[in-house]
Amino acid sequence: MHTHEFAPDHSSEDNSITDILIVGGGTAGWMAAAALSHVYKSKPCRIRLVESDHIGTVGVGEATIPVIQKFNQMLGIDEHDFIKHTQGTFKLGIEFVNWGSLDNAYIHPFGSYGMSMGYLSFYHYWLRLADAGHTQNPGEFSIAIQAALRGRFMPPANIPNSPLSQIAYAYHFDASLYAKYLRHFAQERGVVRIEGEIAQVLLRSTDGFVDKLLLKNGESLSAQLFIDCTGFRGLLIEQAMNTGYDDWSHWLPCDTAVAVPSHNISEPRPYTRSTAHSAGWQWSIPLQHRTGNGHVFCSKYMDDEQAKKILLENIDGDALAEPRFIRFKTGMRRKFWNKNCVAIGLASGFLEPLESTSIHLIQSSISKLIALLPTADFEQSTIDKYNELLTAEFMFVRDFIILHYKVSQRTDSDFWNYCRHMPVPESLQKKLDLYESSGRLFRDNNELFDEVSWFAVMQGQGLRPRHYHPLANQVEANEFHRIMQEIKAVVQRAADAMPTHAEYIAAHCAASKNH
Repeated sequence: MHTHEFAPDHSSEDNSITDILIVGGGTAGWMAAAALSHVYKSKPCRIRLVESDHIGTVGVGEATIPVIQKFNQMLGIDEHDFIKHTQGTFKLGIEFVNWGSLDNAYIHPFGSYGMSMGYLSFYHYWLRLADAGHTQNPGEFSIAIQAALRGRFMPPANIPNSPLSQIAYAYHFDASLYAKYLRHFAQERGVVRIEGEIAQVLLRSTDGFVDKLLLKNGESLSAQLFIDCTGFRGLLIEQAMNTGYDDWSHWLPCDTAVAVPSHNISEPRPYTRSTAHSAGWQWSIPLQHRTGNGHVFCSKYMDDEQAKKILLENIDGDALAEPRFIRFKTGMRRKFWNKNCVAIGLASGFLEPLESTSIHLIQSSISKLIALLPTADFEQSTIDKYNELLTAEFMFVRDFIILHYKVSQRTDSDFWNYCRHMPVPESLQKKLDLYESSGRLFRDNNELFDEVSWFAVMQGQGLRPRHYHPLANQVEANEFHRIMQEIKAVVQRAADAMPTHAEYIAAHCAASKNH
């Protein structure tokens, strides 16, 4: 193995970390490597990543949320180049089919509904409109939803006061191709990849810190900071350090996914689709070269064969591979950062990908680690702050995902009856009670999902508030209805003016056939 030229500068007194070892590749490992190699570009720090070609990653077609743009922008990645290399497509939101009730569908959009009307968020005015019996679909006021339904896409345009300036979007891409893309990025910036399987993790007898890893080929690897990206196994954080895990499966009982790619039979949609079944749900993620599909289900209510059959009967094109099963337990590590080990990705916890948060949680972990990079002393206050921030993030996302199961009128299976009646975390129950009584929503502590997202899912799944905000009545009735009609018409016209998703990709970022 070639050695990486490295001479840390011991003359400075800053006590910086100068040696980082990332354990495990995949999306989490290479995102961490890319980000750290970028932030350390002018400071000497040895960054290595050890992974084995023999160990597969969970990588399925991934859907994301808009904050992924910030990660790529931070690295200076060109959007069109990245889309080409990952067989990517664009995403304006998620369509939920059969969640609130059978034969019901709604879209949770990115971006806003309507336009700002004075002091209140737009959804308060929409609730006034619905209360008067005029509409049951807020999607008529969302540029993302109207574009998605028409199969259209473009990035936001610099047109003041136009819905086209408010377009928010994310991506669908092949996670293994994204990891490969970031690997190239990281290696160009000095990250050294070591091929090898880990035989043993050795801890220091004095303080329980990770000391070194022994590889199966006899090589030994030591570092100051270890980043555990070994997936569900949690080789360092759990198997070696016994950090502990908070199990959330009483709130999120799905524990298995079966995934299969399929042929595209039509132009890729600019949104993700999630279809609820009798004991879980199915994802459909359109890429340029194929569609990613999976059925997430609860093994207590459905066996593997039945789950596989439902998946294969509900994909559009022919399957391109044998379906594979992934077992998981929803929850999070008791500590994400323990001594000199930080767990990122599936090693840190798992929330089912219902709202496309998997890559976001990797990104969030990395950005918080960069904000709280320790010195070689590993101050406990830094570690505690990191754990506090990520614990809150995981719990906010957890509550939002539980919402989809709890607020449903489905009575057609034991699984849905369990979900409807299960007690939920107090933090979620308070949100439900407030909205149901008064139509109010608040974003707590800068949580990931804002009021628009909570409104989209609560309304989409059939939760109706008893009252709406009294200030929504400030506008006189005839004028109010005129304004709302005008906003609706503007949104529809803007959506009609956009190019199709397929046209946009063909013009800017079509993948070449050999990627």
